[in-house]
Amino acid sequence: MKNTSKVLWGLLLIGLGIIIGINSLGIAHIDIFFEGWWTLFIIIPCFIGLFNDGESKVGNIIGLCIGCALLLACRDIISFDILAKLFVPFLLIAIGLSLIFRNCWKKVITEKINISKKNGMETIAATFSEQKVEPDDKFEGVNLDAVFGSIVLDLTSAKLKEETVITSSAIFGGITIIVPKDVTVKVKPTSIFGGVTNRASNQKDNKKTIYIEAFSLFGGVDIK
Repeated sequence: MKNTSKVLWGLLLIGLGIIIGINSLGIAHIDIFFEGWWTLFIIIPCFIGLFNDGESKVGNIIGLCIGCALLLACRDIISFDILAKLFVPFLLIAIGLSLIFRNCWKKVITEKINISKKNGMETIAATFSEQKVEPDDKFEGVNLDAVFGSIVLDLTSAKLKEETVITSSAIFGGITIIVPKDVTVKVKPTSIFGGVTNRASNQKDNKKTIYIEAFSLFGGVDIK
C-alpha cells in the first residue's frame, strides 16, 4: 500500500510536468489554475492517503469530502452558505462516527489494546503544558493524553517486553513517541484535521512489537 501511494504521487508529478511542458512549448494551453484549483491541495493528499496503511482512513475520507464540497462551491454547484451551515453538524457527526467505528479496523491491534486497558495502564497527561518522559527501566505500556499541550515519550533506553501497548490522544496538541530501532511498530490511527505519522524503521527481523492506538483531533502524533 505504501508503494501504491508513492506510485500515485509519481504519476501526479509526471502529469503535472507534462502539462507545464506543453504549455511552455505553446503546443496547447491547459489551464491548471481553474476556479477552485486550490481545493486540490486538500483532495489529492487525502485521496492518496487512502492507499497508505500508516494513515487514518477516517480522516482522509473526511478531508476528501470537505475538499470535494469546497470544489463544488467554487464551481457554483452548491453555495458557500449551505457549506457554512452544515460544517459544524458534519464535524460532530464525523467525530462521532470515527469514535464508534475506529475499532473495526486493524483488529489485531485493537485486541492487544483492549487487553492492556483491562489490565490497567499508567496515564501521562499534558494539559496546557509539556511533558518529557524517558523511562530507563521496565516499561509496561502507557496512556498518553495531550490537550493543548505536548508529550515526548523516549523509549530508546527502556526495557521493553516482547509486546507493548501504547494508547495516545492528541487534541489541539502534539505527541512524539521515540522508539528503539530494533522494534516493529504497528499503529491504529484515527485523525480528524490532524495527523498520525509512523516513521519507525520496522525491520523484518525485529523481535519486539509496539502496538499504538493514536487519535488526533486538530493535533498530531509522530512516531519515530
